[in-house]
Formats: sequence, structure tokens, C-alpha cells
Amino acid sequence: MTVTAKATIKDGCLMVRGNVVLTRVPQNVVVSPSSFIGATSAAPPSSRHVFTLGVLPDGYRFLCLFRFKIWWMIPRVGKSASEVPMETQMLLLEAREDSPLDSDAASDNILYILLLPVLEGQFRATLQGTPTNDLQFCVESGDGGVQTSEAFEAVFINSGDNPFELIKDSIKILEKHKGTFSHIENKKIPRHLDWFGWCTWDAFYKQVNPQGIKEGLHSFLEGGCSPRFLVIDDGWQETINEFCKDGEPLIEGTQFAIRLVDIKENCKFNSSGSDNSCNDLHEFIDEIKEKYGLKYVYMWHALAGYWGGVLPSSDIMKKYNPKLAYPIQSPGNIGNLRDIAMDSLEKYGVGIIDPQKIFDFYNDLHSYLASSGVDGVKVDVQSLMETLGSGYGGRVLLTRQYQQALEQSVAWNFKDNNLICCMSHNSDSLYSSMKSAVARASEDFMPGEPTFQTLHIASVAFNSLLLGEIVVPDWDMFQSKHETAEFHATARALGGCAVYVSDKPGVHDFKILKRLVLPDGSVLRARHAGRPTRDCLFEDPVMDGKSLLKIWNLNKLSGVIGVFNCQGAGSWPMKEDMHSKPASPLSISGHVSPLDIEFLERVAGENWNGDCAVYAFNSGVLTKLPKKGNLEVSLATLKCEIYTICPIRVLGQDLLFAPIGLLDMYNSGGAVESLEYIMDLSKYVIKIKGKGCGRFGAYSSTKPKCCMVDTKEEEFTYNSEDGLLTIKLPGECTFRDIEFVY
Repeated sequence: MTVTAKATIKDGCLMVRGNVVLTRVPQNVVVSPSSFIGATSAAPPSSRHVFTLGVLPDGYRFLCLFRFKIWWMIPRVGKSASEVPMETQMLLLEAREDSPLDSDAASDNILYILLLPVLEGQFRATLQGTPTNDLQFCVESGDGGVQTSEAFEAVFINSGDNPFELIKDSIKILEKHKGTFSHIENKKIPRHLDWFGWCTWDAFYKQVNPQGIKEGLHSFLEGGCSPRFLVIDDGWQETINEFCKDGEPLIEGTQFAIRLVDIKENCKFNSSGSDNSCNDLHEFIDEIKEKYGLKYVYMWHALAGYWGGVLPSSDIMKKYNPKLAYPIQSPGNIGNLRDIAMDSLEKYGVGIIDPQKIFDFYNDLHSYLASSGVDGVKVDVQSLMETLGSGYGGRVLLTRQYQQALEQSVAWNFKDNNLICCMSHNSDSLYSSMKSAVARASEDFMPGEPTFQTLHIASVAFNSLLLGEIVVPDWDMFQSKHETAEFHATARALGGCAVYVSDKPGVHDFKILKRLVLPDGSVLRARHAGRPTRDCLFEDPVMDGKSLLKIWNLNKLSGVIGVFNCQGAGSWPMKEDMHSKPASPLSISGHVSPLDIEFLERVAGENWNGDCAVYAFNSGVLTKLPKKGNLEVSLATLKCEIYTICPIRVLGQDLLFAPIGLLDMYNSGGAVESLEYIMDLSKYVIKIKGKGCGRFGAYSSTKPKCCMVDTKEEEFTYNSEDGLLTIKLPGECTFRDIEFVY
């Protein structure tokens, strides 16, 4: 994997494949043979430098991913470098070259240019724009004692004709060159991703307790949709708020300075608790696994132990040499949106464990949890480490020490790399991720915030362009009875992610859940990270008032597209003032095409004729489309549709066929594992390996003679008008051998 068209500086311009990317490039800016942009400073060495790269000329559209607050990224699109925010961690440019009016030719004349600010030694880089349209990069160590006057490998630059391949190839090049992180293809994927889950957070918040968890699991069981993995979120640990005395009201902000005092569970989960519902964590986990069929139980903790770290005076914590440290935030963080948690920790401090002892802490904690029947951990508040690097060699070094210790402990104590990373969108963490294979992809699903719902879907989809090459993006839980439940459920169905909810006990919509979850608790997970279609990359699906958001993915034999109207229900952070009036619901129209599915030919098979069978889940309509054809779709705000797009195979002189999958599941095509075609003198036989039970559909140009499921003949229906062939898969939710005989 190499850069095929390297950037050069000529006559004060940064050039890529004959395109002027930047003008007025200063003389101190250099491009290395390995395709990194860097610069030198005449100023004295410092722990932070800002270098100007040049002016972005007219004619480009850009998409950037930036941290709007310390924990999370969101996207922004624009045309001027002045619109590129501080803390930008990915910048994708679209250059349209002169081409004929033919639309296909036009698409062939688009060049994508990718800039990725990365880690260089003990320094971390970001991009930002200025009001005068200059593009800059910033390098910083986070430790006044770690200084430099030069940065030669700060920003990686690459170009290509396919934006998805460009990002993937670039991350693989960086993986090999830097050696500090791994591409997702080289990581072990946790098995919980293929099973339905429940997280306790929005169900109970910190009031989580054994009885409530049992009640929730029981209500799922009664509804016929039991989770197979459980995340016991914040609220199970033994902590203390030093700043709030008993009987006195909470001092605002101190809730983030609460510190951990023990690695074992608090009294709610042992015999000293008020309800005595369990003797200890081990007994409780054994009970719920046996009674409710749980395969995986994860426990939550923060990277520093808890939000405010650990209590330095705790007898149990003293062995880890903790001390109180006060975070120092980067100018980039506070230049965007300040965060109440970080502002509180700046005031009250963090009990930070000695980096030389952090593995011992994780190993003690995780070995205790593993001995109690716990299968993995969700580790939160990870970006905090970047603010504590002073005196420890800087933000990059401290983050990497903690990350490596965490990954090593998880590998030692849990099977299958069972780790979910959270609040970890800083590049210090991303480019130090050697083993971590799952990470939350956006700010929380917040059931009480109606204006956050569309932002959540759009953020994850766009963030997955970068995150999806390093981790499996975790879309977070949602609630199945929320007013936006179907919007969220549809997105999870095609996100290639875990599917889990945070329902309160007894508050479920099993109709929605059973469109996501098979009776055995497994889910039909798509193959990759769900990402925006190519025609959506440089549009704003939340605030431009005209664009639908389309998210694509692949199954083994088909593609899937979700179309979402995210307009008129919220505003991006840091762009709220751009609306003179509050957002109002809008009905938006757009088009869906097989061309929207990248790499569809890779799953189409040798006998694809270019046509596709397109099945719309909500309407139940099956349409035959040429590859370049399209369907019009119109959606109101917070409404969506999901399309299974199946390449039609030519299997005989008069037989065209495409397996759709389970028609009552959002990701219908996820139920199709393989297809085989057998022909002899008297008949054609199509053999499909399928998964699940319920209505299985396919497109067929002619009516079959008979249908078999696991060697038993079954009744079927056939609609000659649209070619929809339907058969009921009875019995258990297992892999099925389906045969259509012609």
C-alpha cells in the first residue's frame, strides 16, 4: 500500500495530481517523500506551535471531522478554509475537474484529497482554518517540558478517485509507517457485536441495582426478545464525593470529581445492601446468566478508574501511587465548546494513578471482575488523559501508556478482546489503538433531548468514515419505545454495529425489537461500518434544508441503504446562530440508486447482469432497477426508509434471480449467507443458505415448481407482477437450507 500520486510544492503552491490544493505556501513548509506535510519554526522551541500551510483556493468542497468538545467529533462541510474548525482530525477535499456534461464522465473526473493530522513522536497534530482562508496545522505535546521547533510528519496527505478506498488505504499506510495503532482488519472482533444487548444507563442511571436489572431482564424475556449481552453501566462501583457532606445538597460540578475507593462492587451488589437481593457480584452474575440466557456481561469503568480518578488516600488505592493532578486543556478544546465535566475537573482535580502502576490497577480490577463472571469492560472518559500529560512526557505518551496497559489487561483477563472504548475521539487515543476494536462513535443517545436525535444519526455515520477504519463504530444504545425509536433502530440495523437498548423495565416496543433481533437473540449485522453515500459526503443533512442522509453498507450477497430525513429537528453545535429562526419539520425528496452502494460488484457474483432487485422495507414494494436507475423517496422529518439492494443473477436462459432475505427484518439481506446454482437436463435448482425464521423473500423472473426448506417441501407465494417470491421459514432460528426448483 503506497501513495500513488505524491504531493509537491511548486512555485509556492501545494500540488496534487496537477491540482493546486493550497496557494501562498510559506517557505518553512515541506513535504516529505513519505507524503507528510511538515514545517519548521524560527521561534524558540515550544510545547505548542501553529504553522500556516497556505490558502485554500476556490473550487473545493470539504468535509471535516472535528472535536466540538473534548470527548466527541462531529462533521462539518464547507468551501472555505475559514470554515475549518479548531481540532479538525480529518479533512477531505473534493476537486471537480472539467468534464463533459455526461454525469458518469463527470463522476470520473472528481479527485478526492485527504489530509490526516497524526501523531509524531510525543506531539499530536490538528488542522484549523483562519478568517483569511489560511489552512493551519497545530502541534502540541501537552507538557511544557516537551518542546520542539519542527514537525516533519504532522499531516499525512493522499489522493484518490474513491473516497472510501482513499481513507482505508491511507489508514493502512499510516498503520505500517507509524506502528502505533492497527487497522480494524488486523484486530480481533468481540463476539458481543452479533448479539442483542441491554445497557443499564438510561434505564437507571447511577441508581442501577440488582433488583432493577432482574426486573428488566424478566420483562424482555416475557416479551420474547431477551438480550444476550448486558452492560452494567455507571453506578456499581465504590466511590466517594469528598466535596459533598452527608445531608447537604450536591455542589454542582462535584459529581464529576467523584473518586474510586475500591475495585470491588458497592453495597448495592453485595450482602450489605439494603434489599439483600444478592450476596456479591459473582453470585448475581451467575444467577442472571443462568436464568436469562446472557452470554456476555460487561462492566463500566473510567480510564482513570472513575470520573475524578481514584482517591489518593484510599488504603486500597495507595499501592498504585496515585496523586492529585489538575487537568490543563488544550486551546483547541476550549476554543470550541467547553465541557462542564472538564471545567469541574480543572477545579477539583483528578486522582491519577502512576503510569508505571496503571497496568497493575487494570489487572487487579479486571481479574477481580473476571473471577466474578464478568466477560468484558466498557471503558469511558478516555480523552481525559490528554489533559494530564504535564510532568509525564506529554499527552501522547501518557495516553499510550494507559491505552497499552488497558489493552494488555483486557487480553489477559477476558476472552475475545471484550472491550468497548468510549469518549475517546482524540487522535492520541485513535492512533494508539493497537488492539481496541470497538469504540463509541458519537455523543450519547439522550432520550430527553429531542433536538439531539438527528445529530446523533448523522454524527455516527460521518464519524465512521475515519473511526470505521480503526474500530467497529458503536452507535450507542437507544430506547425501543422512544418517539424516535424506529429512526434509531433502522440506523443500527445497517450500521454494522452492536444493537443494544437502554429500555426501562417493562417499557419496550417488541415490534421494533423483533425487526432487529432474531428469536435466538442474534442480530443480522452488516459487514462494514455504515457510512454516508458518496453524494452525501459534502452536504449537510441536518441544517441545509434540502439534503437527505443516505447510509450504505454491504451484506454477503446484497447491499443496504438507509435514507433518513434529519432536517428540521436540530442544529449542529457551534452553528446554532446560523439559523435566524428555530428549525421546523420539513418534507424532503431525493433518490436512491444501486450506484449508491460502493463495491456492490464484489458481492454480486459472476452472473450479475447489472440489474438489481430493490426491496423497500416500510412500503414492502419490490422494484427492478438497472444499475444506473433510481427511485424517488420523500420523507418527513425524523422519518426513514431502508432498502435492500440485491444484484440480479442470470442463472439460466430465462431465469433471473436475486435473494432478498427475511422480509420482516430491517436488514433483510443480512439473513442470506450463500447461494449456489445447479442445473441438469430436467431442472434448475437454486440453493440458499439462510439464517432465521419468518418470511423469506427473493426476486424471481419466473415461478418455481416447488420450494424446499431443510429438505421438506413448503408452500410459497409468487407475484408475477413484481417477481416477489415468498416462503415461510418455520421452526427454530437456525441456519436453513432453502431450495427453489425450476
